[in-house]
Amino acid sequence: MSAPRVLRHDDLDELVQDAAQSLMDTLLGLQATQETVHLCLTGGRMANQIYERFAELVPDSGLNTQALHLWWGDERFVPTTDPERHALRTLSILARTLQLSSAQTHPMPASDGKADPGEAAYAYAHELGNTIFDVCLLGLGVDGHVASLFPGRLDDTSSSLAVGVNDAPQAPSERISLTLNAINRSRRVWLWVGGEQKAPVVARALAGDPDLPAAHVRGQLETLWFLDAEAASQLPQYQCEL
Repeated sequence: MSAPRVLRHDDLDELVQDAAQSLMDTLLGLQATQETVHLCLTGGRMANQIYERFAELVPDSGLNTQALHLWWGDERFVPTTDPERHALRTLSILARTLQLSSAQTHPMPASDGKADPGEAAYAYAHELGNTIFDVCLLGLGVDGHVASLFPGRLDDTSSSLAVGVNDAPQAPSERISLTLNAINRSRRVWLWVGGEQKAPVVARALAGDPDLPAAHVRGQLETLWFLDAEAASQLPQYQCEL
C-alpha cells in the first residue's frame, strides 16, 4: 500500500479547483490506457462543490463518459427520493454534463427497496464483486470517520466489502458503508478535507492514530490528502506539498 501524501492549498476555493482538475486529469489518463474506469464517490457539501466544478470541466475535456462507472462509498439508508441520499444530490450535479446510463451508475440500495441496512449492504457487496476502484474519494468527519466507518465501530478484520450500520452516532443512524477491505483495495484513495475544525483530526490521522478509521485508509498505488490551509494548520510543514 502507498504512504499518504499531503497536498496543501491556500484556501477552500483553491482546493475545490485543484481537486476537480486533478480528478479530470486522472480520469483522462486512465481512459487513455484502459477501456473502463471505476470511480467511487463520497458525499458532503465540499464534495458537492468539487463535483460542481468537475461538471463544468466535462464539456471541453474529451472525457468518455460512456466508459465511466460510478460507485458510492457510503449512503444513508433512507428512501430513494430522500434529499439526504448522497447519490441523489451527486447525480443531480453530474447529470448536467455527464451522459450516464443506469448501467454505469451503482447507487447503494435505498430503504424502500431493502428490508434493513444489512440486507442492502449484502446486495451492494454482491454487485461490487471483483470491481476495483481506480479512484476512491473520501471525506473526513471531525471524529475521524470515513465513509460510514466510525471510531469504536470499526471492524478492520471484516472480509466483506460492505456493511450495514444501525447505530451511527450521527443522524440518520441507519447507513450502508464500504469496509476498509473494499476501500483499501482501490488503486488510488483521495481524501478531501477543509476547515479549521478538521485540523486536529487530520493531524491525528496522518500521525497514525489507530483509533481513527481515517488513519487506516490506503490506496494500492496512491493515497492523497487534499487539504486547505486551515485543515493542514496542525501538520508539520514538511508533511505538506505546496
